[in-house]
Amino acid sequence: MKYVSTRGQSPAQTFSEILLGGLAPDGGLYLPERYPQFTKADLQRMRGMNYRELAFEVLSRFADDIPAADLKAIIDKTYTAEVYGFGRSDSDFSQITPVRKLEDGLYILELSNGPTLAFKDMAMQLLGNLFEYALARAGQDINILGATSGDTGSAAEYAMRGKKNVRVFMLSPLEGMTRFQQAQMYSLQDANIHNIVVRGVFDDCQDIVKAVSNDLEFKARYRIGAVNSINWGRVSAQVVYYFKAYFAATKSNDEEVAFSVPSGNFGNACAGHVARMMGLPIRQIIVATNENDVLDEFFQTGVYRPRTSGETQHTSSPSMDISKASNFERFIADLTGRDYAKVTELWQAVDRGASFDLKPAGLFDKVKGYGLVSGHSSHADRMATIRQVWDKYGVMIDTHTADGLKVGLERREAGVKLICLETALPAKFEDAIREALGREPERPQSLANLEALPQRYEVLDADTEAVKNLIAAHAND
Repeated sequence: MKYVSTRGQSPAQTFSEILLGGLAPDGGLYLPERYPQFTKADLQRMRGMNYRELAFEVLSRFADDIPAADLKAIIDKTYTAEVYGFGRSDSDFSQITPVRKLEDGLYILELSNGPTLAFKDMAMQLLGNLFEYALARAGQDINILGATSGDTGSAAEYAMRGKKNVRVFMLSPLEGMTRFQQAQMYSLQDANIHNIVVRGVFDDCQDIVKAVSNDLEFKARYRIGAVNSINWGRVSAQVVYYFKAYFAATKSNDEEVAFSVPSGNFGNACAGHVARMMGLPIRQIIVATNENDVLDEFFQTGVYRPRTSGETQHTSSPSMDISKASNFERFIADLTGRDYAKVTELWQAVDRGASFDLKPAGLFDKVKGYGLVSGHSSHADRMATIRQVWDKYGVMIDTHTADGLKVGLERREAGVKLICLETALPAKFEDAIREALGREPERPQSLANLEALPQRYEVLDADTEAVKNLIAAHAND
Protein backbone atom coordinates (compact mmCIF):
# COMPACT_ATOMS: atom_id res chain seq x y z
CA MET A 1 0.00 0.00 0.00
CA LYS A 2 1.37 3.38 -1.07
CA TYR A 3 0.21 6.81 0.06
CA VAL A 4 -0.09 9.96 -2.03
CA SER A 5 -0.68 13.60 -1.19
CA THR A 6 -4.04 15.25 -1.77
CA ARG A 7 -2.12 17.84 -3.80
CA GLY A 8 -0.30 15.32 -5.98
CA GLN A 9 3.19 16.82 -5.81
CA SER A 10 4.87 14.46 -3.31
CA PRO A 11 6.27 10.99 -4.03
CA ALA A 12 4.21 7.96 -3.05
CA GLN A 13 5.40 6.45 0.23
CA THR A 14 4.65 3.54 2.55
CA PHE A 15 2.70 3.66 5.82
CA SER A 16 5.90 3.62 7.88
CA GLU A 17 7.40 6.44 5.80
CA ILE A 18 4.42 8.76 6.36
CA LEU A 19 3.72 7.67 9.95
CA LEU A 20 5.99 10.19 11.66
CA GLY A 21 5.70 13.12 9.30
CA GLY A 22 2.18 14.59 9.27
CA LEU A 23 1.73 16.89 6.27
CA ALA A 24 3.16 15.88 2.91
CA PRO A 25 6.04 18.05 1.59
CA ASP A 26 3.67 19.79 -0.84
CA GLY A 27 1.38 20.85 2.02
CA GLY A 28 -1.26 18.23 1.33
CA LEU A 29 -2.53 15.33 3.41
CA TYR A 30 -1.71 11.70 2.73
CA LEU A 31 -4.31 9.26 1.45
CA PRO A 32 -3.91 5.65 0.29
CA GLU A 33 -3.63 5.35 -3.48
CA ARG A 34 -6.73 3.18 -3.26
CA TYR A 35 -8.92 2.06 -0.39
CA PRO A 36 -8.71 -1.60 0.62
CA GLN A 37 -11.97 -3.38 -0.11
CA PHE A 38 -13.98 -5.69 2.14
CA THR A 39 -16.48 -7.99 0.47
CA LYS A 40 -19.65 -9.32 2.09
CA ALA A 41 -17.77 -12.57 2.66
CA ASP A 42 -15.01 -10.63 4.44
CA LEU A 43 -17.58 -8.85 6.61
CA GLN A 44 -19.22 -12.14 7.54
CA ARG A 45 -15.85 -13.55 8.58
CA MET A 46 -15.11 -10.42 10.64
CA ARG A 47 -18.48 -10.27 12.38
CA GLY A 48 -17.46 -12.41 15.35
CA MET A 49 -14.04 -10.82 15.87
CA ASN A 50 -13.04 -8.98 19.04
CA TYR A 51 -11.63 -5.46 18.87
CA ARG A 52 -7.97 -6.50 18.59
CA GLU A 53 -8.75 -8.96 15.80
CA LEU A 54 -10.76 -6.34 13.92
CA ALA A 55 -7.99 -3.78 14.35
CA PHE A 56 -5.46 -6.17 12.86
CA GLU A 57 -7.81 -7.03 9.97
CA VAL A 58 -8.24 -3.36 9.08
CA LEU A 59 -4.82 -1.93 9.90
CA SER A 60 -2.86 -4.71 8.22
CA ARG A 61 -4.40 -3.53 4.95
CA PHE A 62 -3.13 0.01 5.56
CA ALA A 63 0.24 -0.82 7.17
CA ASP A 64 1.29 -3.76 5.04
CA ASP A 65 4.95 -2.76 5.25
CA ILE A 66 5.03 -3.57 8.98
CA PRO A 67 5.65 -7.29 9.59
CA ALA A 68 2.36 -8.93 10.58
CA ALA A 69 3.73 -10.31 13.86
CA ASP A 70 5.03 -6.88 14.87
CA LEU A 71 1.76 -5.13 14.00
CA LYS A 72 -0.25 -7.72 15.88
CA ALA A 73 1.96 -7.30 18.95
CA ILE A 74 1.50 -3.51 18.87
CA ILE A 75 -2.27 -3.85 18.54
CA ASP A 76 -2.48 -6.45 21.32
CA LYS A 77 -0.41 -4.20 23.58
CA THR A 78 -2.69 -1.22 22.86
CA TYR A 79 -6.25 -2.47 23.00
CA THR A 80 -6.61 -4.00 26.44
CA ALA A 81 -9.17 -3.67 29.21
CA GLU A 82 -6.42 -2.21 31.39
CA VAL A 83 -5.80 0.66 28.96
CA TYR A 84 -9.51 1.24 28.25
CA GLY A 85 -10.84 0.78 31.76
CA PHE A 86 -10.99 4.34 33.08
CA GLY A 87 -14.58 5.24 32.26
CA ARG A 88 -18.03 4.25 33.49
CA SER A 89 -18.42 1.62 36.15
CA ASP A 90 -21.10 -0.18 34.09
CA SER A 91 -19.08 -0.54 30.87
CA ASP A 92 -17.81 -3.87 29.62
CA PHE A 93 -14.19 -2.86 29.15
CA SER A 94 -13.34 -6.15 27.46
CA GLN A 95 -15.34 -4.81 24.49
CA ILE A 96 -12.97 -1.78 24.26
CA THR A 97 -15.77 0.19 22.53
CA PRO A 98 -19.10 -1.01 24.00
CA VAL A 99 -22.27 -0.15 22.09
CA ARG A 100 -25.04 1.09 24.39
CA LYS A 101 -28.60 0.55 23.16
CA LEU A 102 -30.92 3.39 24.10
CA GLU A 103 -33.94 1.94 22.32
CA ASP A 104 -34.67 -0.12 19.22
CA GLY A 105 -32.69 1.41 16.37
CA LEU A 106 -30.81 3.97 18.50
CA TYR A 107 -27.33 3.39 19.94
CA ILE A 108 -24.36 5.21 21.44
CA LEU A 109 -20.88 3.94 20.59
CA GLU A 110 -18.82 4.37 23.78
CA LEU A 111 -15.40 5.64 22.81
CA SER A 112 -14.38 7.42 25.99
CA ASN A 113 -13.10 4.79 28.40
CA GLY A 114 -9.43 5.45 27.69
CA PRO A 115 -6.92 7.23 29.97
CA THR A 116 -8.13 10.77 29.12
CA LEU A 117 -11.84 9.92 28.88
CA ALA A 118 -12.15 11.01 25.24
CA PHE A 119 -12.47 9.24 21.90
CA LYS A 120 -9.03 10.51 20.86
CA ASP A 121 -7.50 7.79 23.07
CA MET A 122 -8.75 5.14 20.63
CA ALA A 123 -6.22 6.17 17.99
CA MET A 124 -3.64 8.00 20.09
CA GLN A 125 -2.68 5.05 22.28
CA LEU A 126 -1.98 3.03 19.13
CA LEU A 127 -0.06 5.90 17.59
CA GLY A 128 2.17 6.16 20.66
CA ASN A 129 3.12 2.49 20.40
CA LEU A 130 3.61 2.73 16.63
CA PHE A 131 5.88 5.75 17.06
CA GLU A 132 7.99 3.99 19.65
CA TYR A 133 8.29 0.94 17.39
CA ALA A 134 9.17 2.94 14.25
CA LEU A 135 11.72 5.12 16.03
CA ALA A 136 13.46 2.11 17.58
CA ARG A 137 13.72 0.42 14.18
CA ALA A 138 15.15 3.57 12.59
CA GLY A 139 17.38 4.56 15.52
CA GLN A 140 15.85 8.06 15.49
CA ASP A 141 14.12 10.49 17.80
CA ILE A 142 11.22 12.84 17.06
CA ASN A 143 9.73 16.14 18.20
CA ILE A 144 5.97 15.97 17.93
CA LEU A 145 4.14 19.23 17.29
CA GLY A 146 0.38 19.28 17.74
CA ALA A 147 -2.60 21.52 18.35
CA THR A 148 -5.62 20.81 20.49
CA SER A 149 -9.08 22.25 21.04
CA GLY A 150 -9.49 20.16 24.16
CA ASP A 151 -9.01 16.40 23.83
CA THR A 152 -6.29 15.69 21.25
CA GLY A 153 -3.61 17.26 23.43
CA SER A 154 -4.21 15.22 26.56
CA ALA A 155 -4.71 12.02 24.55
CA ALA A 156 -1.40 12.59 22.74
CA GLU A 157 0.49 13.46 25.90
CA TYR A 158 -0.81 10.46 27.83
CA ALA A 159 0.08 8.23 24.89
CA MET A 160 3.59 9.67 24.49
CA ARG A 161 4.62 10.41 28.09
CA GLY A 162 7.76 8.52 28.99
CA LYS A 163 8.21 7.16 25.45
CA LYS A 164 11.83 6.79 24.40
CA ASN A 165 13.12 9.28 21.84
CA VAL A 166 9.85 11.25 21.78
CA ARG A 167 9.22 14.86 22.85
CA VAL A 168 5.79 16.49 22.59
CA PHE A 169 5.13 20.20 21.98
CA MET A 170 1.37 20.73 22.27
CA LEU A 171 -0.32 24.04 21.44
CA SER A 172 -3.63 24.88 23.11
CA PRO A 173 -5.75 28.07 23.07
CA LEU A 174 -5.65 30.42 26.03
CA GLU A 175 -9.45 30.32 26.30
CA GLY A 176 -12.09 27.78 25.39
CA MET A 177 -11.05 24.53 27.07
CA THR A 178 -12.62 23.42 30.33
CA ARG A 179 -10.67 23.42 33.59
CA PHE A 180 -10.63 19.62 33.51
CA GLN A 181 -9.20 19.56 29.97
CA GLN A 182 -6.52 22.09 30.89
CA ALA A 183 -5.55 20.24 34.06
CA GLN A 184 -5.26 16.91 32.24
CA MET A 185 -2.53 18.41 30.08
CA TYR A 186 -0.85 21.03 32.21
CA SER A 187 -0.51 18.83 35.30
CA LEU A 188 1.80 16.38 33.51
CA GLN A 189 5.33 16.75 34.82
CA ASP A 190 7.07 14.39 32.40
CA ALA A 191 10.24 15.93 30.99
CA ASN A 192 9.32 15.04 27.41
CA ILE A 193 6.00 16.93 27.54
CA HIS A 194 5.89 20.67 26.70
CA ASN A 195 2.56 22.51 26.89
CA ILE A 196 2.41 25.80 24.99
CA VAL A 197 -0.62 28.00 25.65
CA VAL A 198 -1.31 30.30 22.69
CA ARG A 199 -3.00 33.66 23.02
CA GLY A 200 -5.70 32.87 20.47
CA VAL A 201 -8.16 30.16 19.39
CA PHE A 202 -7.61 26.61 18.17
CA ASP A 203 -7.38 27.66 14.53
CA ASP A 204 -4.40 29.89 15.42
CA CYS A 205 -2.72 26.85 16.98
CA GLN A 206 -3.51 24.70 13.95
CA ASP A 207 -2.19 27.37 11.57
CA ILE A 208 1.12 27.42 13.48
CA VAL A 209 1.42 23.62 13.25
CA LYS A 210 0.88 23.79 9.49
CA ALA A 211 3.32 26.69 9.08
CA VAL A 212 6.05 24.80 10.94
CA SER A 213 5.34 21.64 8.95
CA ASN A 214 5.58 23.59 5.70
CA ASP A 215 9.02 24.92 6.66
CA LEU A 216 10.77 21.85 5.28
CA GLU A 217 14.25 22.90 6.41
CA PHE A 218 13.13 23.45 10.01
CA LYS A 219 11.02 20.29 9.94
CA ALA A 220 14.01 18.21 8.83
CA ARG A 221 16.52 19.82 11.18
CA TYR A 222 14.38 19.38 14.27
CA ARG A 223 12.72 16.09 13.22
CA ILE A 224 9.14 17.41 13.49
CA GLY A 225 6.30 14.89 13.52
CA ALA A 226 2.54 15.20 13.96
CA VAL A 227 -0.21 13.56 15.98
CA ASN A 228 -3.18 15.67 14.91
CA SER A 229 -5.63 13.98 12.60
CA ILE A 230 -3.61 15.31 9.67
CA ASN A 231 -1.58 12.17 10.53
CA TRP A 232 -3.00 9.27 8.51
CA GLY A 233 -2.17 6.83 11.31
CA ARG A 234 -4.81 8.55 13.45
CA VAL A 235 -7.52 8.30 10.82
CA SER A 236 -6.79 4.67 9.95
CA ALA A 237 -7.01 3.65 13.61
CA GLN A 238 -10.40 5.36 13.92
CA VAL A 239 -11.77 3.38 10.99
CA VAL A 240 -11.72 0.25 13.18
CA TYR A 241 -14.47 1.27 15.57
CA TYR A 242 -16.91 1.90 12.74
CA PHE A 243 -16.63 -1.79 11.88
CA LYS A 244 -16.96 -2.75 15.54
CA ALA A 245 -20.09 -0.65 16.01
CA TYR A 246 -21.70 -1.89 12.80
CA PHE A 247 -21.34 -5.52 13.82
CA ALA A 248 -22.65 -4.80 17.33
CA ALA A 249 -25.77 -3.01 16.10
CA THR A 250 -26.73 -5.29 13.21
CA LYS A 251 -27.52 -8.95 12.69
CA SER A 252 -26.87 -9.12 8.97
CA ASN A 253 -24.40 -7.58 6.56
CA ASP A 254 -27.37 -6.67 4.36
CA GLU A 255 -28.37 -3.95 6.83
CA GLU A 256 -27.34 -0.34 6.34
CA VAL A 257 -26.83 1.99 9.30
CA ALA A 258 -26.36 5.70 9.94
CA PHE A 259 -23.55 7.13 12.05
CA SER A 260 -23.91 10.55 13.66
CA VAL A 261 -20.53 12.13 14.27
CA PRO A 262 -19.89 15.28 16.34
CA SER A 263 -17.37 17.08 14.17
CA GLY A 264 -15.08 20.09 14.16
CA ASN A 265 -11.93 19.07 12.28
CA PHE A 266 -13.66 16.32 10.23
CA GLY A 267 -11.16 13.65 11.32
CA ASN A 268 -13.70 11.35 12.96
CA ALA A 269 -16.20 11.79 10.13
CA CYS A 270 -13.39 11.23 7.62
CA ALA A 271 -12.70 7.84 9.23
CA GLY A 272 -16.37 6.95 8.71
CA HIS A 273 -16.12 8.05 5.08
CA VAL A 274 -13.08 5.79 4.66
CA ALA A 275 -14.91 2.84 6.27
CA ARG A 276 -17.79 3.37 3.85
CA MET A 277 -15.39 3.52 0.89
CA MET A 278 -13.92 0.20 2.07
CA GLY A 279 -17.29 -1.51 1.81
CA LEU A 280 -18.91 -1.11 5.24
CA PRO A 281 -22.69 -0.75 4.65
CA ILE A 282 -23.10 2.84 5.86
CA ARG A 283 -26.13 4.64 4.47
CA GLN A 284 -25.51 7.98 6.15
CA ILE A 285 -22.67 9.78 7.87
CA ILE A 286 -24.37 12.62 9.71
CA VAL A 287 -21.93 15.44 10.45
CA ALA A 288 -23.02 17.31 13.59
CA THR A 289 -21.50 20.73 14.26
CA ASN A 290 -22.00 23.25 17.03
CA GLU A 291 -22.36 27.02 16.51
CA ASN A 292 -19.09 26.91 14.52
CA ASP A 293 -20.96 25.48 11.57
CA VAL A 294 -18.45 25.66 8.71
CA LEU A 295 -19.01 22.01 7.77
CA ASP A 296 -22.79 22.23 8.06
CA GLU A 297 -22.77 25.25 5.78
CA PHE A 298 -20.84 23.28 3.18
CA PHE A 299 -23.09 20.22 3.23
CA GLN A 300 -26.14 22.46 3.01
CA THR A 301 -24.91 24.88 0.32
CA GLY A 302 -21.72 23.62 -1.34
CA VAL A 303 -19.77 26.61 0.00
CA TYR A 304 -16.74 25.97 2.19
CA ARG A 305 -16.11 29.21 4.06
CA PRO A 306 -13.56 28.97 6.89
CA ARG A 307 -13.97 31.61 9.56
CA THR A 308 -11.34 33.88 11.05
CA SER A 309 -10.13 33.52 14.63
CA GLY A 310 -12.33 36.46 15.60
CA GLU A 311 -15.39 34.77 14.12
CA THR A 312 -14.83 31.48 15.95
CA GLN A 313 -17.23 31.18 18.87
CA HIS A 314 -16.45 29.75 22.30
CA THR A 315 -19.18 27.21 23.05
CA SER A 316 -20.17 24.60 25.61
CA SER A 317 -18.89 21.90 23.25
CA PRO A 318 -15.38 23.43 23.05
CA SER A 319 -13.58 20.56 21.31
CA MET A 320 -15.60 21.45 18.21
CA ASP A 321 -14.80 25.17 18.32
CA ILE A 322 -12.99 24.89 15.00
CA SER A 323 -13.50 26.97 11.87
CA LYS A 324 -11.00 25.32 9.51
CA ALA A 325 -11.55 21.58 9.12
CA SER A 326 -8.15 20.17 8.15
CA ASN A 327 -9.33 16.67 7.25
CA PHE A 328 -11.97 18.02 4.91
CA GLU A 329 -9.27 18.18 2.25
CA ARG A 330 -9.17 14.37 2.20
CA PHE A 331 -12.89 14.15 1.45
CA ILE A 332 -12.65 16.82 -1.26
CA ALA A 333 -9.85 14.81 -2.89
CA ASP A 334 -12.19 11.83 -3.15
CA LEU A 335 -15.11 14.01 -4.24
CA THR A 336 -13.07 15.38 -7.17
CA GLY A 337 -12.05 11.87 -8.23
CA ARG A 338 -8.49 12.50 -7.01
CA ASP A 339 -8.11 15.55 -9.23
CA TYR A 340 -5.02 16.77 -7.37
CA ALA A 341 -4.69 19.95 -9.40
CA LYS A 342 -8.25 20.90 -8.47
CA VAL A 343 -7.64 20.17 -4.77
CA THR A 344 -4.49 22.29 -4.86
CA GLU A 345 -6.39 25.16 -6.48
CA LEU A 346 -9.16 24.99 -3.86
CA TRP A 347 -6.85 24.77 -0.86
CA GLN A 348 -4.49 27.43 -2.03
CA ALA A 349 -7.53 29.70 -1.97
CA VAL A 350 -8.37 28.50 1.55
CA ASP A 351 -4.79 29.11 2.67
CA ARG A 352 -5.18 32.70 1.46
CA GLY A 353 -8.28 33.10 3.61
CA ALA A 354 -10.80 32.70 0.77
CA SER A 355 -13.74 30.32 0.41
CA PHE A 356 -14.81 28.08 -2.45
CA ASP A 357 -18.15 27.03 -3.97
CA LEU A 358 -18.49 23.59 -5.56
CA LYS A 359 -21.90 24.17 -7.13
CA PRO A 360 -20.78 25.89 -10.37
CA ALA A 361 -18.50 22.97 -11.29
CA GLY A 362 -21.22 20.45 -10.54
CA LEU A 363 -19.16 18.78 -7.81
CA PHE A 364 -21.65 19.52 -5.04
CA ASP A 365 -24.22 17.31 -6.76
CA LYS A 366 -21.92 14.34 -6.12
CA VAL A 367 -21.88 14.78 -2.32
CA LYS A 368 -25.12 12.88 -1.79
CA GLY A 369 -23.51 9.83 -3.37
CA TYR A 370 -21.16 9.64 -0.39
CA GLY A 371 -23.98 9.53 2.17
CA LEU A 372 -22.84 12.69 3.96
CA VAL A 373 -25.47 15.00 5.46
CA SER A 374 -25.23 17.54 8.27
CA GLY A 375 -26.87 19.74 10.85
CA HIS A 376 -25.90 22.01 13.71
CA SER A 377 -26.70 22.40 17.38
CA SER A 378 -26.82 25.33 19.82
CA HIS A 379 -26.16 25.61 23.54
CA ALA A 380 -29.90 25.42 24.23
CA ASP A 381 -30.16 22.34 22.00
CA ARG A 382 -27.40 20.47 23.79
CA MET A 383 -28.73 21.34 27.25
CA ALA A 384 -32.16 20.06 26.22
CA THR A 385 -30.70 16.88 24.71
CA ILE A 386 -28.64 16.11 27.81
CA ARG A 387 -31.79 16.46 29.93
CA GLN A 388 -33.91 14.36 27.57
CA VAL A 389 -31.40 11.49 27.42
CA TRP A 390 -31.01 11.53 31.22
CA ASP A 391 -34.77 11.64 31.86
CA LYS A 392 -35.69 9.03 29.25
CA TYR A 393 -32.80 6.56 29.44
CA GLY A 394 -30.96 7.33 32.67
CA VAL A 395 -27.80 7.90 30.61
CA MET A 396 -25.57 10.95 31.09
CA ILE A 397 -23.86 12.28 27.95
CA ASP A 398 -21.40 15.09 27.35
CA THR A 399 -22.11 18.22 25.35
CA HIS A 400 -20.50 17.06 22.08
CA THR A 401 -22.31 13.72 22.14
CA ALA A 402 -25.50 15.71 22.73
CA ASP A 403 -24.81 17.67 19.54
CA GLY A 404 -24.41 14.36 17.71
CA LEU A 405 -27.65 12.90 19.05
CA LYS A 406 -29.66 16.04 18.40
CA VAL A 407 -28.54 16.32 14.78
CA GLY A 408 -28.58 12.56 14.20
CA LEU A 409 -32.21 12.24 15.28
CA GLU A 410 -33.14 15.15 12.99
CA ARG A 411 -31.32 13.88 9.91
CA ARG A 412 -31.68 10.09 10.15
CA GLU A 413 -33.76 8.26 7.56
CA ALA A 414 -36.79 6.32 8.72
CA GLY A 415 -36.10 2.66 9.40
CA VAL A 416 -32.31 3.05 9.44
CA LYS A 417 -30.51 2.28 12.69
CA LEU A 418 -28.66 5.28 14.13
CA ILE A 419 -25.35 4.95 15.96
CA CYS A 420 -24.13 8.13 17.63
CA LEU A 421 -20.40 8.35 18.33
CA GLU A 422 -19.62 9.38 21.88
CA THR A 423 -16.97 12.08 22.16
CA ALA A 424 -16.02 12.25 25.83
CA LEU A 425 -17.24 11.46 29.31
CA PRO A 426 -19.44 14.11 30.99
CA ALA A 427 -16.80 14.49 33.75
CA LYS A 428 -14.76 16.66 31.37
CA PHE A 429 -17.57 19.24 31.14
CA GLU A 430 -18.83 19.65 34.69
CA ASP A 431 -20.18 23.20 34.33
CA ALA A 432 -22.39 22.23 31.40
CA ILE A 433 -23.67 19.08 33.11
CA ARG A 434 -24.43 21.05 36.25
CA GLU A 435 -26.40 23.56 34.19
CA ALA A 436 -28.32 20.87 32.31
CA LEU A 437 -29.03 18.43 35.15
CA GLY A 438 -28.34 20.24 38.41
CA ARG A 439 -25.94 17.52 39.50
CA GLU A 440 -22.28 16.56 39.25
CA PRO A 441 -21.11 14.03 36.66
CA GLU A 442 -19.42 10.84 37.82
CA ARG A 443 -15.63 11.14 37.81
CA PRO A 444 -13.09 8.30 38.05
CA GLN A 445 -11.60 8.28 41.55
CA SER A 446 -8.07 8.53 40.19
CA LEU A 447 -8.93 11.98 38.75
CA ALA A 448 -10.80 13.30 41.79
CA ASN A 449 -8.36 16.15 42.55
CA LEU A 450 -7.01 16.71 39.05
CA GLU A 451 -7.50 20.50 38.95
CA ALA A 452 -5.61 20.93 42.23
CA LEU A 453 -2.40 19.38 40.91
CA PRO A 454 0.58 21.65 40.07
CA GLN A 455 0.56 22.77 36.44
CA ARG A 456 3.43 23.38 34.02
CA TYR A 457 3.07 25.34 30.76
CA GLU A 458 4.36 28.35 28.81
CA VAL A 459 2.22 31.14 27.33
CA LEU A 460 3.13 32.57 23.91
CA ASP A 461 1.57 34.87 21.35
CA ALA A 462 0.10 33.29 18.22
CA ASP A 463 3.46 33.61 16.51
CA THR A 464 5.10 30.83 14.50
CA GLU A 465 8.65 32.07 15.09
CA ALA A 466 8.15 32.13 18.86
CA VAL A 467 6.99 28.52 18.77
CA LYS A 468 9.93 27.54 16.56
CA ASN A 469 12.34 29.13 19.02
CA LEU A 470 10.86 27.19 21.92
CA ILE A 471 11.08 23.92 19.98
CA ALA A 472 14.69 24.63 19.04
CA ALA A 473 15.55 25.28 22.68
CA HIS A 474 14.22 21.89 23.82
CA ALA A 475 14.52 19.72 20.69
CA ASN A 476 17.49 17.79 22.03
CA ASP A 477 16.62 17.61 25.74
